[in-house]
Amino acid sequence: MKVKFILPALTEAKSPYWRPIKYSLFPPLGLATLAAYLSEEDEAVLEDEHVQTLELSDRPDLVVIQVYITNAYRAYEIADMYRKRGCFVALGGLHVTSLPEEAAPHADAIFLGPGEETFPAFLEDFRNKQPKASYFSSVRTLKHIPKVRRDLIHRSRYLVPNSIVVTRGCPHHCDFCYKDAFFEGGKSFYVQQVDDALHEIERLPGKHLYFLDDHLLGHRRFASELFEGMKGMGRLFQGAATIDSILRGDLIEQAAEAGLRSLFVGFETLNPKNLEASNKKQNLGRDYQRAIQRLHDLGIMINGSFVFGLDDDDEDVFKRTVDWAVSSGITTATFHILTPYPGTALFRRMEEEGRILTKNWDLYDTRHVVYETKKLSAEQLKRGYDWAYQAFYSWPSILKASLQHDAHKHKLKHFAYAGGWKKFEPLWNFMIKSEQLNKMRPLLEGILSKVRYDDTPLEESGYAKEKRGQKRVVDG
Repeated sequence: MKVKFILPALTEAKSPYWRPIKYSLFPPLGLATLAAYLSEEDEAVLEDEHVQTLELSDRPDLVVIQVYITNAYRAYEIADMYRKRGCFVALGGLHVTSLPEEAAPHADAIFLGPGEETFPAFLEDFRNKQPKASYFSSVRTLKHIPKVRRDLIHRSRYLVPNSIVVTRGCPHHCDFCYKDAFFEGGKSFYVQQVDDALHEIERLPGKHLYFLDDHLLGHRRFASELFEGMKGMGRLFQGAATIDSILRGDLIEQAAEAGLRSLFVGFETLNPKNLEASNKKQNLGRDYQRAIQRLHDLGIMINGSFVFGLDDDDEDVFKRTVDWAVSSGITTATFHILTPYPGTALFRRMEEEGRILTKNWDLYDTRHVVYETKKLSAEQLKRGYDWAYQAFYSWPSILKASLQHDAHKHKLKHFAYAGGWKKFEPLWNFMIKSEQLNKMRPLLEGILSKVRYDDTPLEESGYAKEKRGQKRVVDG
């Protein structure tokens, strides 16, 4: 059987804002994971339209397409074309799960939710010529899943081919997050067996890897055992976690000792009213500055995430946020215009209030205003969002933010990472077009190498000193 897996390009990858390097970071790991369920006799190819031109003149037996909200129309176009040619087309992903009634007319079968249970069941039905029109994931487990088909990934086309996912979902339930819709009807957060995760890590060449998990520290016991197993591997890795998990216990120290060098952190807003309205409980009442200092003490760079357009935002929110991020030494920032994704509590609430202005999914890219705003006009929101990116990534801001660190090495590391990410677009474009992006990985690994404020060991970080001081008070 010939099977083709396709990730169509997101609409924003073809827009004037398109940054080729942003869409050349990670391979489509989800599709490579599904491919692992094929038999040895099957022929499989995986094509990612972000890094290659799709071959659309073929006629495979089965076409599997991953659908996100801003590639939905492109995915449907490709699906319709293959179906007219007589190919069996299956659609899955976040958007299909959120709007199955929209996706179904473009497919012979659709998958709702995660695919570890549904895809192998579908394959068995397909081979028996009895495929169902819809498959829903109710059993949520990562036990004994097959090895990801990394042989289908063109490593040279990605800056970070060593991406990995060892958990699914997130333990939190923010109103604007797509995750709840995708995992509805079963477990919304579950993990791999630690040994399986470590074996997958051992398969990855080189030093650097990126955990694409929504919340790497979300299951404390799993994360602790994972980091313990990673010690001595000599890895440098990046991931994502919450403010709450950074401040709780010593898990972040374990992560740093295992090789964590950069962390995506969802600050989202500096306004407690917005946090409460968004059900972002894991940030409420948490000391952002203490979390930042704790990461900086460990030499961990921060990629901060911020959302503009929440109902309590006013016209000063953009400058307040950028000034705070720069003065806090945030290395990189990802700004978003609030986007009510279908299937989320935010979308349902705004639709009930009559505030959804368009259902043109191409505009749901966090760069456009698609809902009726409150304290800001749509024009103010869009203008402020654009300004925030320009202001944060200006050379003066990059320099000022880098100078917030105490250690000279950390200052240089911050300056090189932030400047390299945003200020050398022609170089990135050249490396991508010449298919030499893999040659930039040693530079990335060099920048991510271990740096702390002083030469004391990890247990002497500011947090550990603080805890030791508290213990003396208790003991004294």
